[in-house]
Order: sequence, then C-alpha cells, then structure tokens
Amino acid sequence: MGELSKESCPSVKNILILDSEGKRVAVKYFSDDWSTNASKLTFEKSVFTKTLKTNARSEAEITLFDGYIVVYKFVQDLHFFVIAGDDENELIIANVLQGFSDSVGLLLRGDVEKRTALENLDLILLCIDEIIDGGIILETDANIIAGKVATNAVDGSAPFSEQTISQALATAREHLARSLLK
Repeated sequence: MGELSKESCPSVKNILILDSEGKRVAVKYFSDDWSTNASKLTFEKSVFTKTLKTNARSEAEITLFDGYIVVYKFVQDLHFFVIAGDDENELIIANVLQGFSDSVGLLLRGDVEKRTALENLDLILLCIDEIIDGGIILETDANIIAGKVATNAVDGSAPFSEQTISQALATAREHLARSLLK
C-alpha cells in the first residue's frame, strides 16, 4: 500500500466562529498564509464582510475569496467558516463545516449562540481538535465528534448528552476546582 502524503489528503487552512459583528468567538489556523495576528484579524473581517449579506442559515454556502474556498453557515448569532485552498474539493470542505456546526449544536444542546459558545469554549476547541489535526481532516460525523469531545470533557463518566443537570453542574464544579488548583 502506498504512503499517504500530507499533500494527498484534503486539508483546511483555518476554521472560524465569528459573532454577528464579525468578532472572534473561536478560531484556529492551520496554515502560515496569515503570519501575524493583524493579518488574521484583517482576513476574518474581510470574510465576514463578504458573506454578511448572504442567507446561509438553512444550508451552507460556498464562495471563492482571495484564492481560498470559503464554506460558511450562520446559526443564530454565530457565523461558522471553514476555509481551504482553492484546489480542495468543495463538497469535502462543506462536509467538514456541517460536521463542525452539527457537533457544536449537539454539545451546546441546541443553544448555539454567542454566550453559550463562550461559556463552553473548551468544548468547541476540543471539537475543532477532533475534526482537524494540523490542517488534515480527521472526522466529519457530528455524533462521533460530539461523543469524543463529551467523553474527554467528562473524563469517561456518563456520556455528556445523558447527564442530568445536577450531574453536569457537578462535573463543571470538578473541572473548575481542578483548574483553580493547578
């Protein structure tokens, strides 16, 4: 069997969640195309401005912007973006976006809005890590992604979706106590 090279695998340049004003909620870059923080912020603002007037609420939209494929979707007051090189397959990138937005929806229990996203930023960042590693796409199935993130988040106890509110609060207290003791 031949060896897979990084160039032969579908890859992503960055993944973004911006709020309704174009400000960062969660972002992760996998490429050196934007070397400074200022260039990253400028790119994010440009992408947000370009896509703002579209209606990407029910289905993902795909556009070409500055030589990059931008696949995006709006869920309540959050704007999800997956950006890849113009040589990547749009359907694969759209599948990454769908898996990402759906897994975030599962982890946030359908309450996909800025406040909840910021309160659960650790879960969203874990979600990105489960989907993409170094720009290479690992997984796109929302249920598998959310399951892995929930398992990591609760340290192997009951699956996140099956916890009661009191169990979830106890887990949150444990995590907070551990983080304060570090």
